[in-house]
Amino acid sequence: MLLEINRTNIDKRLVDQTVAVLKQGGIIIFPTDTVYAMGCDLYNKKALNMLATLKGIKLKKANFSIICSNMSHLSDYVKHVSRPTYKLLNRALPGPFTFILAATNEVPKLFSTNKKEVGI
Repeated sequence: MLLEINRTNIDKRLVDQTVAVLKQGGIIIFPTDTVYAMGCDLYNKKALNMLATLKGIKLKKANFSIICSNMSHLSDYVKHVSRPTYKLLNRALPGPFTFILAATNEVPKLFSTNKKEVGI
């Protein structure tokens, strides 16, 4: 299914449909500042495994990045961030950057790995 969401005239029905796909364990493809990306529900293990399979890797070896809805959401996945780092993140995001930061204990549980860092 192809849904095109116009950023200047957002159709809430299409956004709701996309959210439903994510909640059902589906994979979405969306444009970023630099390339198209694939995404899924971070808390759906089946979807994470499917995404890893599509990329031709095992979930334990994957270097996935997490998209946060806002800066306060960082603390769910990233250990303490210094004030200068926070200011840099706040200025640069959203934008065409991925920051590799020290992961909380939640991240290894999500990806069934012992990763100490995560991309945000």
